[in-house]
Order: sequence, then C-alpha cells, then structure tokens
Amino acid sequence: MSLADTSIDAHRAMLESCALVDRSERGKLALTGSEAKEFLQGQVSNDIEGLEPGDGCYAAFLTPKGKMLGDLRALDTGEELLLDCERVALQELFNMIRRFKLGRDVELHKRTVEYALLSLIGPGARAVAGDVPAREHAHRAAELAGAPVRLIATGDGVDVLCAAGDAGAVRAALLAAGAVPGDEAAAEIHRVETGRPRYGLDLDDSVIPQEAGLNDRAVSFTKGCYVGQETVARLYYRGKPNRHLRGLRLDGPAATGDPLLLGEKEVGRLGSVVESPSFGWIALALVRREAEPGATLAVGDGTVTATVAELPFA
Repeated sequence: MSLADTSIDAHRAMLESCALVDRSERGKLALTGSEAKEFLQGQVSNDIEGLEPGDGCYAAFLTPKGKMLGDLRALDTGEELLLDCERVALQELFNMIRRFKLGRDVELHKRTVEYALLSLIGPGARAVAGDVPAREHAHRAAELAGAPVRLIATGDGVDVLCAAGDAGAVRAALLAAGAVPGDEAAAEIHRVETGRPRYGLDLDDSVIPQEAGLNDRAVSFTKGCYVGQETVARLYYRGKPNRHLRGLRLDGPAATGDPLLLGEKEVGRLGSVVESPSFGWIALALVRREAEPGATLAVGDGTVTATVAELPFA
C-alpha cells in the first residue's frame, strides 16, 4: 500500500498531532444478561470476568486446537459487554456466540450498522477528544456535539463510539477541535510501522497467539478454562513457537501473500505491505524462527529482497 499525496498530512498528524479515521465498518456486537461475562470468559483468551465497568481488554477466540478464528475488543459498560472486531471475523464471532450461548442467560445484539467508530490517532488525540483514562481499552461515557459518545483509550490515541446517525456531527466537532482528516491508507502505514498485526492480513486460522506476539496483550494465564487453552498454555510453558511475527524492510514493492525464502527454503509469506514515508517499503510477516533479525530473505522470484527486523520499526 503506497501513501497518496493527499494522505501525507494525515500520516504526519498521526506522528505529531492527531488524525481522524472512520472505522465504522468494524464488526460490532453486544452481550447482555446475567451470564454474559461468565459465558464469554469460557470462549475467549483474556480475562472477561475480571473487567469492571469502564474496563476493557483485547482477546482472541480460538479453535479447540488454539488457532485464531479472530480477535476482538471487549468493553464493560456496566449495562452490557460491547464487542468489536475486524469485519472479516464478525461472522465467526457471531456464530460462536449464537452456538454456545444456548441454555444461558445471554442475549446477543447486532450493532455493526447502529454504531459508528471514529479513531483519533496520534499524540494529540486526548486534547481533541477530552479526558480518557491512560490505560489501553479503558473507556467512559461522554457527550460531543450534543450526542452521547463513548471515549475509548487505544494504543494509538482514542476511539469515539457513537450512534451512526450522530457520526456526522461528532466528526465535525472532532475536526473543529483540531483533528486532521485521515484515511485508511495512512492508518495502515502507521499500524505496520508500530508492528501491530491485523486479522485477515497478518493473522488467520493457522496462527496461535504466541506466534504473533499476542500473549501479553490477548492472553490470561491465570483465568479458568476457555476454548483452545490447552494448546496456548502448553506452547507458553513448555515449547517454543516455530514462527514469529517480524518486520521486514524491503528494497522494493511486493504484495501480500508473496513467499519469503531463506536460501531455498520458504520460511513465510508477506502479510501487510506498505510504503512508509519514514522507512520506505516495509511489511509484517510470520516467519520461521530460523529467519532471525538481520537475515536477508528473497521475496517471490528474488527481484525484491527483505531484511528481517525487530518490531516496532525504528
């Protein structure tokens, strides 16, 4: 993904101030009922029952063999559990909840179309949105442009969740407060620069969370049982993953899915690929552990080469 001229200012704002990106296409669900937390606790990798109103967490939902069917953010509002995920994972999440909530006091609500999600990305996000707790995924109810919103702390700034019908007014208020209009291209470049994998591009149903470096963010090793726990725990306590998420510095353009070769051996395939104003062509990929930082890999037919790098890019 190359950065268009119109996105240069947005990318700069993400580094220096604050850019606004519309992410309303993300999948959104809500769970209510007296057993909602207990139910989700047994389905995802992080500690849902430990959440208090105003808390949130990032988690994965897995196959029984510990492979990722998707990832999600869970927010405890005190009245419901709000879930959002990559759109590509929404159907799997919906199916999982609908299938396993039978017989439980859990109600599932579709919210994808009802809610808009506006991301403020950059060090100036809190100055634009208002006060938000510093810890990632913490959130609070607020009001912008006369509309009720939920302000959510992220690793890059603040997310603003509001009713879809209020999105235009809320967006205008955020721009008036100092945000710069952004787009998905600039946001993707920033994401790759900071080394955060995305489900559907860098992660799929062949990946165990530890391979992607997600244990610290997405996995609790003190909670009770959940689907896929045995594999995740065994790899953590007794094993070494065969693959690791790495950064790649490319000497030319390449495409998602291109094979990566160390000598004659394929050691992975490219995930996200972007052209960064700061670093040139860079990518994320899950590569076998023998492809250590500093190694040079051939990409595809070898016209382009890649140097394996630690994350985040620096």
